[in-house]
Amino acid sequence: MVSVTRKHPEIAAGSPVDIDAWLDSLQANYSAAELEQIRQAAALSRHAHEGQSRASGEPYFMHTLAVAQILTELNLDASSISAAMLHDVVEDTSFTLEELQTRFGEDVAHLVDGVTKMDIIATLRGGDLQEQKEHLQAENLRKMLLAMAEDVRVVLIKLADRLHNMRTLSALPGDKQRRIARETMDIFAPLANRLGIWQLKWELEDLAFRYLRPADYKQIAEQLAERRNEREQYLTQFVDQLQKELDKAGIDAEVKGRIKHIYGIWKKMQRKQQAFHQIYDVRAVRIYVETIPACYAALGIVHTLWNYLPGEFDDYIATPKENNYRSIHTAVIGPEGKTVEVQIRTRDMHQESEYGVAAHWRYKEGIKSNQAFDEKIAWLRQLLEWKEDIVEAGEFVDQFKSEVFADRVYVFTPRGNIIDLPAGATPLDFAYRIHTEVGHRCRGAKINGRMVSLTQPLHTGDQVEILSVKKGGPSRDWMNPQLGYLVTSKARQQVQRWFRLQNLDQNIADGRSIVERELKRLGFSDIGYEKLANQMGYKQVDEFLAALGRGDIKPGRIATAAHHLSEPAPKSESDAPLLRKPRARPATSDIEVHGVGDLLTKFAGCCKPVPGDAIVGFITQGEGVSIHRRDCHNVLRAIAEHPERFVEVDWGRRASGSYPVDIEIQAYDRQGLLRDITTLLANAGVNVTATNTTTHKQSHTATLTITAEVPDIDALSTVLARINQLNNVTEVRRKTK
Repeated sequence: MVSVTRKHPEIAAGSPVDIDAWLDSLQANYSAAELEQIRQAAALSRHAHEGQSRASGEPYFMHTLAVAQILTELNLDASSISAAMLHDVVEDTSFTLEELQTRFGEDVAHLVDGVTKMDIIATLRGGDLQEQKEHLQAENLRKMLLAMAEDVRVVLIKLADRLHNMRTLSALPGDKQRRIARETMDIFAPLANRLGIWQLKWELEDLAFRYLRPADYKQIAEQLAERRNEREQYLTQFVDQLQKELDKAGIDAEVKGRIKHIYGIWKKMQRKQQAFHQIYDVRAVRIYVETIPACYAALGIVHTLWNYLPGEFDDYIATPKENNYRSIHTAVIGPEGKTVEVQIRTRDMHQESEYGVAAHWRYKEGIKSNQAFDEKIAWLRQLLEWKEDIVEAGEFVDQFKSEVFADRVYVFTPRGNIIDLPAGATPLDFAYRIHTEVGHRCRGAKINGRMVSLTQPLHTGDQVEILSVKKGGPSRDWMNPQLGYLVTSKARQQVQRWFRLQNLDQNIADGRSIVERELKRLGFSDIGYEKLANQMGYKQVDEFLAALGRGDIKPGRIATAAHHLSEPAPKSESDAPLLRKPRARPATSDIEVHGVGDLLTKFAGCCKPVPGDAIVGFITQGEGVSIHRRDCHNVLRAIAEHPERFVEVDWGRRASGSYPVDIEIQAYDRQGLLRDITTLLANAGVNVTATNTTTHKQSHTATLTITAEVPDIDALSTVLARINQLNNVTEVRRKTK
């Protein structure tokens, strides 16, 4: 496992600490006045935390001192070291922020306050919060981002705090170990990566992996240890040969063997579905040179000496990662036919790679900013700018998660500029990343010179060209997540903002059109607008329709609301029951039949219910219980004749699998129409069991009825929306009669 290189006396858990000796080890990097400030911060921290112990039993002061030491290994400034000593004083003791400001100055107090605000990040690990908490979370997140953007040292202190907590995690119970390890893997390691701090990222990942998958961690660690001597001997010979050839070519370079971290090896094993012995970059070396031309000269020597593996070459100097990571990666077949990974970078690139934003403070007096540092925190400043356009609290939180934790793709503009986006982003996301107006006026796109749909996912290396009109606005369909036009929260918010500024009457009319379309598609009937508005939390129908027309409400939520409204209202004990309501039994299948024993159930072919539909059971003669939609025309007819044969049923908690449903499509006839529909369904993972096509030659139209298998009503809504986007399709709906 790779950890931060220690240049100072290690602070061992449980052992007495000589503060003076520790401070003496820092004299080369800090002035006498700075060392005195750190000494006073240590003294206050020891006094404030006196009597407090950690779960391991060691004094709490030991934790603050260890955090400070991690930051000295990153060569941070004296204010950061002092703030690390004091980072829990305000939260856990009687000392106030004002007292710290009086004694240590505004800079230290500002950092301590920023670290406290960063506690909100822990709430992001569990996904969406309850609605009533979202606004508070978003506001706290904005404060945290502001603190990070104003002074990113607060993040470094928090990461160091988490790293020491992970190093001492063994003292906690198993459930807390797993929770904290998951939080570290999901939140803190990606944040360290986004800020380019490779040293911290690697150790955080390895430590978290150790507690999340202990068996896998132990197996890989043992396999690394088994053949360590043989591997080190091989790499020594490889390094010596490469160093000689570089010297012979007159290239000023240093070659070193490189230790791979355990989590990285495991991830590669999972991604490539390979065993440990098949992972080539367990053997890895790194070449350090002075200039970028020397990087490529060294690459030429490497590929001259050994054959390289196609598909394993990455030039992150020409196309840096989103955290500004730069290096050349290649893999060659070395001596004895063994594969070795080789990385080539300048020494400046190495400093930026290992220390990320922390490298900004590694340079002494007079340097306030540099380009690499600005690029690393540019995404923070963008988020703070975007928040002005974001209305819903949840959207702002989602955008933060997307920027920090999502995998990224790197694509090119026609001029060769690099744009980074979350994985799965579309050409429309790309257009909005370029400029809001480019997104609004986008009408088409080319990827690598070929026309594509605006929903086509982008891949790293694609060249994207946007086709736009001189005047125009976005489509409301772009806001529907089921259609897949937009992935990034920023782009969705820009579209919503555009519609929010449009005419109220037009928004109401558009909202009415959306409701009618969605209800008709899904086969819901007799649901009034007023009830639907109330179900969605609106007192006035026009207010609800305007919100829908502006895009504040996603069309997909209509299906959920309609489903709830279609369920029968509970009856009081005095009411004469329409259906039999005996004692409920646990569900043993997809359908839960209330109180009538383990009867066979089957789905009615007339209305083909799917999970999410309001359903009722009809006891047949000899064939168990037939499950119908409550609004099925056969149910409405039979309930008056045989009310005693109807029973209440529910979708069981274990409802799973796929259910047949009939879809009716009206379209102008064209060649390939059926092929396009079935291809769309196949790509959506929907199985087609029957098709029937009728063409109308006089009107040049076609009616298609398709029986498809869907898991639930939400999936059906998505499928219907996507079919409706196909060329020549005029109407698509669920067929219920």
